[in-house]
Amino acid sequence: MTNDAVAAVARSVRTLTIDAVQAANSGHPGMPMGVAELGALLYGEVLSHTPEDPAWTNRDRFVLSAGHGSMFLYSLLHLAGYDISLEDIRNFRQLGYKTPGHPEYGHTPGVETTTGPLGQGLANAVGLAIAEQMTAAAYNTAAHTIVDHYTYVIVGDGCLMEGITGEASSLAGHLKLGKLIAFYDSNKISIEGSTDLAFTEDVAARYRAYGWQVLSGDAYDPDVIRKLVAEAKGDTERPTLIVLTSVIGKGSPNKAGTHGVHGAALGDDEVALSKKEIGVAEDAMFFIDPDAVAFFAARRGELTDAHAQWKATFDAWASANPGLAEQWRAVQSGDLERYLAAAELPTYEPGSKEATRKASGAAIKALAKALPNLVGGSADLAPSNNTAMPEDGEFFADSRDGHTLHFGVREHAMAAIGNGLALYGGLRPFVATFLVFADYLRPGLRLSALMNIPTVYILTHDSIFIGEDGPTHQPIEHLAALRAIPNVQVFRPADGAETNRAWLTALRSEGPTCLVLTRQGLPELAKPAGWEADADRGGYVVQDAQGAPDAVVLATGSEVSLAIDAAGKSGKKVRVVSVTSVERLLAQDEAFHEKLMPAGVPVYAAEAGIPMGWEAFTGSRDRVFGLAGFGASGPGAKVAEHFGFTAAKLTEMLSR
Repeated sequence: MTNDAVAAVARSVRTLTIDAVQAANSGHPGMPMGVAELGALLYGEVLSHTPEDPAWTNRDRFVLSAGHGSMFLYSLLHLAGYDISLEDIRNFRQLGYKTPGHPEYGHTPGVETTTGPLGQGLANAVGLAIAEQMTAAAYNTAAHTIVDHYTYVIVGDGCLMEGITGEASSLAGHLKLGKLIAFYDSNKISIEGSTDLAFTEDVAARYRAYGWQVLSGDAYDPDVIRKLVAEAKGDTERPTLIVLTSVIGKGSPNKAGTHGVHGAALGDDEVALSKKEIGVAEDAMFFIDPDAVAFFAARRGELTDAHAQWKATFDAWASANPGLAEQWRAVQSGDLERYLAAAELPTYEPGSKEATRKASGAAIKALAKALPNLVGGSADLAPSNNTAMPEDGEFFADSRDGHTLHFGVREHAMAAIGNGLALYGGLRPFVATFLVFADYLRPGLRLSALMNIPTVYILTHDSIFIGEDGPTHQPIEHLAALRAIPNVQVFRPADGAETNRAWLTALRSEGPTCLVLTRQGLPELAKPAGWEADADRGGYVVQDAQGAPDAVVLATGSEVSLAIDAAGKSGKKVRVVSVTSVERLLAQDEAFHEKLMPAGVPVYAAEAGIPMGWEAFTGSRDRVFGLAGFGASGPGAKVAEHFGFTAAKLTEMLSR
């Protein structure tokens, strides 16, 4: 790519950005205008990719962590030949087009992940870089290399202020992710003004302390950028941060270098002046330099040839390794049924007692033996979350073939890294912490839901019954908060068999799943034949009344056995329904609801959390047996007794 071609592409990015944001009267022109030359080099020279096959497994991944600069990405994807039309760009931020306000996964070809909440993208990129190493270790052979690519990400000052980037970058340095390259668009401007208002740290020193290689240069010198990328690739032991000094809104005579160009259209007068500055006719709308068109036409041919060469290598690898090839196709397509069918999940005798966190741990070990692509770990809580997979090894800087990750105490980044693992393709990731710390990972969980990707969240120590740790560790509002997120399915199993079923459902799901698990032992419940089918729909009758019921109690987790106890003492004919997933149950038709909760029969609910949400079934909070405030420190049974959260109190409610 000649420097003249770089200039032509950069000019096109700037003019497309100016006109798209002006037409929408909404958007962020500053970032795309500020680093247009970097974009030209990335899509014109650096990235290994193919517009004809955006999902090519061995493509370089590019993440725009500074997602507000979405016109940077849309302009370049259009120029490079992805299925984004000029009409899409003319209708930037309008309904029904492929150019939303921030990049959205699954909506726009060539977009690797949904970004916008600052810092999430960099953490996703760490997950993508880990996934590349895991996949390479699993499938490359001495004779054939089919996985060998880089992960690139652009971050801005805002990304680097967010705590999540510190968590993710620290782990990336520790793991020596040498194929992760981050470009820092260092323009010293944020929404409120100069970054001197709140951000004066030495970012380069911080990243060196994380174990990164740190390089720096001018964002407008293509030869320097080429040299820096080559130097980054030359260090296989460290991820690299390339600090590029830039000017936000470069090309705007009166707004460049100011916060006024960060997140607003330039205005008609400044648009005209900017086009003159850039070297484009003032009346040229959505101008694309002909030299940029010619360059990318030739470039697409080169990329197609490179993709064909890889395909030939892949075919030779598949022919030489038919077993691995069959596994590759299965995990890449998401067809895990034969692996799930082979899993020897533990069995439990009614009356035995086990904490569901331990039942989950046993299920993980069994599933890990059967599934080649189950990966994950905990935020420094594996002994408590029961998430270790000892037979599959651990993922470290010097052992890339392990499946167990150690995230450290980094819940926020852990969720986003888990999303990166899920986005990569071919892996089924889980992440784990205590339920009360779901607050720390919620932004990543929300993005799992928004992208509808199958990250599994293991959330243990689920109620006041954990006891002595007290209210800081006793979740109260968290179940309701998780259920409030669209596309998230929350399972709170009542025993070991339900835990097994929840895991199987999670691994068959396309979207995110939360498995909410107890610290304390729960009795294994006797179940009717065929209970699994109803459980998969959200709830099943675990204990029925003799004859027509006087009342129905819906319960989850540890409260199912409590409800059975209370029902037996109530003097009424009470049906107990184990609600495996509130979201799934709500989604069922009236006939299924009637099957569990006959019309005219009072419905009660029992759950160790706030009552919010259960009114959809009970019709009133007065029939929800829950908790109204925070917990307390003491032995679990004593704490429950203190708050009146006992079978005896539930019996009183049922007997009214």
